[in-house]
Amino acid sequence: MPLTITDRIAIEDWELTEQFVRASGPGGQNVNKVSSAVELRFEAERSPNLPDAVKRRLARLAGRRWTKEGAVVMFCDETRHQGRNREIARERLADLIKAATVVPKRRVPTKPTKGSVRRRLEAKKQRGEVKALRGKL
Repeated sequence: MPLTITDRIAIEDWELTEQFVRASGPGGQNVNKVSSAVELRFEAERSPNLPDAVKRRLARLAGRRWTKEGAVVMFCDETRHQGRNREIARERLADLIKAATVVPKRRVPTKPTKGSVRRRLEAKKQRGEVKALRGKL
């Protein structure tokens, strides 16, 4: 079953690799026996379902989770249940990719008005005069 991100982007199961490892933290004797933590790996760079712009934004958003090979690695050991950790990791990956699909708004640089520049310089001049009159008697 593919992981659906948006109506246009869906990640196939063959693009995801799951590895189950032993989790740290609470769990008693089970912690040493059961591999409940999940490491979800998504080969984003090679994915045919992601546009290039989304891949670039995903690399920036993923930060340390982005590998040199161009994969996103999600790790989850929040619960003691392997299935739930797997769901959480998949949800986080979907949220990250969804965030990467949002195109940031271009910033339009603006200039201060001539009036505001004049008022600012005038205020600076007045403040300077007040300070200049302080020390010398």
